[in-house]
Amino acid sequence: MAEIPNLVQDLALILVVAGIVTLLFKKLKQPLVLGYIVAGFLVSPHMPYTMSVIDKADVQTWADIGVIFLLFSLGLDFSFKKILKMGIAPVIAALTIIFCMMTLGILTGYLFHWGKMDCIFLGGMLAMSSTTIIYKAFDDLDVRQQRFAGLVMSVLILEDVLAIVLMVMLSAMASGGSPDGEQMLKSLFSIVFFLILWFVVGLFLIPLFLRKTRKLMNNETLVVVSLGLCCLMAVVSTKVGFSSAFGAFIMGSILAETIEAEKIIRLVEPVKNLFGAIFFVSVGMLVDPDILVDYALPIISLVLVIIIGQSVFGTSGFLLSGQPLKTAMKCGFSMSQIGEFAFIIASLGLSLGVIGKFLYPVVVAVSVITTFLTPYMIRFAEPCYLRLEKSLPKKWIRRLNHLEMSDKQGTAKERGNWNKLLSAMAWNVIICSILSVAGIFLMLTFFLPFSRSMLGHWPGNALCGILTVLLIAPALRAMVIKKNHSEEFKALWTENRYFRLPLLFTIVVRLIIASMFVFYICNYLTRFSNALMMTIALLVIAVMIMSRGLKKRSISLERTFILNLRSRDIDAQVKGRKKPLFVGRLLDRDLHIGNLEIPEDSNWAGKSLRELQLRKLFGVHVSSILRGRQRINIPNGHTILFPGDRIEAIGDDEQLSKLDNAIKTDLVPEDTDIEKREMKLRQMIISGNSEFVGKTLKDSGIRDKYNCMVVGVENGQERLTAINPNWILEKGNVLWIVGEEENLKALIG
Repeated sequence: MAEIPNLVQDLALILVVAGIVTLLFKKLKQPLVLGYIVAGFLVSPHMPYTMSVIDKADVQTWADIGVIFLLFSLGLDFSFKKILKMGIAPVIAALTIIFCMMTLGILTGYLFHWGKMDCIFLGGMLAMSSTTIIYKAFDDLDVRQQRFAGLVMSVLILEDVLAIVLMVMLSAMASGGSPDGEQMLKSLFSIVFFLILWFVVGLFLIPLFLRKTRKLMNNETLVVVSLGLCCLMAVVSTKVGFSSAFGAFIMGSILAETIEAEKIIRLVEPVKNLFGAIFFVSVGMLVDPDILVDYALPIISLVLVIIIGQSVFGTSGFLLSGQPLKTAMKCGFSMSQIGEFAFIIASLGLSLGVIGKFLYPVVVAVSVITTFLTPYMIRFAEPCYLRLEKSLPKKWIRRLNHLEMSDKQGTAKERGNWNKLLSAMAWNVIICSILSVAGIFLMLTFFLPFSRSMLGHWPGNALCGILTVLLIAPALRAMVIKKNHSEEFKALWTENRYFRLPLLFTIVVRLIIASMFVFYICNYLTRFSNALMMTIALLVIAVMIMSRGLKKRSISLERTFILNLRSRDIDAQVKGRKKPLFVGRLLDRDLHIGNLEIPEDSNWAGKSLRELQLRKLFGVHVSSILRGRQRINIPNGHTILFPGDRIEAIGDDEQLSKLDNAIKTDLVPEDTDIEKREMKLRQMIISGNSEFVGKTLKDSGIRDKYNCMVVGVENGQERLTAINPNWILEKGNVLWIVGEEENLKALIG
């Protein structure tokens, strides 16, 4: 018999140990991530008393795949539109926290005389709080419905996105040797260029592909196609100089805008859980007890740096974003830990060979300690605020608590027409330029050699030039024409005649930029003089503007893109999953909407809102009930709740917390004698002295008294004869009855 490959043996060991340890951690109500790390330590060569992994290289390969799928799943939960709708407040908080914590981490590394790249990577690790751990802590402490929890989650989403960007920049620094300003600027420009290119092209093509193949897609094909696209983008990302994780995240964020996003998330989750578990186990395998002993002082120091740094800078970041002091402190204290992204950044540093091997186990130890301290830090925020309130002058406290009001007044002012118009024009020029650059690059790199080999040098150049111009023509036309007929443009044109010259200037500038692309193509493929090439470029742009066919094509492409961008929102509105627009506009800032689900075994199921008296008992208002694809807005007292209903309730933190706790605890008790509830089929013959003789089936009490059901009467044939409730039972009738064992015994004897 052939031997089992080492990889299968390693997987068996990893998954069995991980399963046992995570069950224990689940029992202790600890994050599963820590369980995986402990499991990894137990199966590592550093643990001499247990079996260890045979081939670490194969396990590391699987762990790298785990990082790809983890980032892909993160992208599926992410939406660029959500970031834009958040406003500037979470951006200010996230940037403040990341910049300050990175600086603090780099300084801490220099104090211990670690290498330059060790310090930079350490700063990146300390800057990222753990979304998984914080979400779990909020759930355990039953504060997820409170307002500050939503603010923290918004900042964590931004931190996850910025972590992806940070990983790309760290890779560029590591490959370049010295992180100078010019290199960082090039890296940032490269990230923005490919991010916009992939998102625009992907959001146009992929939803279109999924829409055309929707009838052919079942769960199996959808998960294969989704993971295939994920791996394809990971490969493309590495080919252009980025990490595979960056590409996986981009593909996830593109698929997040499609109607199939929820289904993909559900289907991909088991794959992500499997490979993610292997990744975190591989993290634990790198923990060396000897290193932990040698670096005990740095570990303790880093724990203090994270706790104190996040408490101070986290609070400051939320204060600067316009939150009152109490809310800011709750948010800042909640983020005092590091988690999965610290491990991913550390893995990146090790794979690039730019950080010391000691840093990984140090970071893991710091993560474990700060994770255990997270619930206590969340609880400690309010007592700390109360003590601070007593210590600081009342004037300071009053000013700090009124920052939110001033922020709302400032953000309530609408931007002027010039600001809106110029901003829209700038984005339009950037996106069209990126698409044009990508089109020119593809044609000149791949099609030009082919056309030259087929037609000769100059005919091939001519064909390639014409096709390239036709390819980028919709983008160039949109660059020049877009926003020239917008409401802002018309308002400025009619509002003041002195605005007309600047408005014409914006058209001329965009015309020159579009002409430069045509000029570049002519310059690359011909030997015409500059004057002739400029004339050709302007004529080509003029033809593009005047062409009705190109106008229709450009408008059609734009509408398709907008439809793809909004498809998930449209689907959510139709199926009742989209939150109402007034969520962020409640007059009282202490009120917000909580989403709560009725469990399948809830005692509330089957009861009306009038019976439950939620307003009287908890002080909340039920604004909507989501039931499958149905949305019931403003339900009345006669509306009955069903298992799986999702309630949107309006109230403050305390009211929603009490309601959430009541829903989770008021459940039908578990049936401990479930084995006795088995249904069985028995035969019963009506004897002459039976109590049932002469009675109808309805009056016999077989159903009401004995809780059994007659399924038919035997008439000597193969099939049973169904009987109605008015059937009169007679001596000799052979009945077949279904019921529980005890009830059948009581009936038949």
